[in-house]
Amino acid sequence: MADSSFDIVSKVDHQEADNALNQARKEVEQRYDFKGTNASIEWSGEAVLIKASTEERAKAVLDVFQSKLIKRGISLKSLETGEPVAGSKEYRITSTIKDGISSENAKKISKIIRDEGPKSVKAQIQGDELRVQSKSRDDLQEVQRLLKASDLDVDLQFVNYR
Repeated sequence: MADSSFDIVSKVDHQEADNALNQARKEVEQRYDFKGTNASIEWSGEAVLIKASTEERAKAVLDVFQSKLIKRGISLKSLETGEPVAGSKEYRITSTIKDGISSENAKKISKIIRDEGPKSVKAQIQGDELRVQSKSRDDLQEVQRLLKASDLDVDLQFVNYR
């Protein structure tokens, strides 16, 4: 009998992230409590740049963006947010959307599978994803339950289940 396998990935649908940013921008432009605060949110290359006249308003814009991401099905674990930085006349927050599993997180996940998972399961790191193999599909499902229950700072998806 051939081995069964699945891949562990951390992918973000960039179209959904763009839609969330556009919805947040519209809400910031229309809401009364943002009038006169020069609040804005926009793409700056691969990063999201939030600007406002006060630190509280910048954090409020970030909160609006986070709520739009959640409604669009994007986990906040995929959003890496910096601290508010004071400029000459405004506060800026730079956020990036993480795509892929970093090598240190891949090693953590692999260690969890080795230490706590069924013994017949093998995990291989392949770039920014992990391939998990076993002869038993039940063991693979056990690994998925184990990883969903563990508190990792990465949003994981399980794909290519065969």
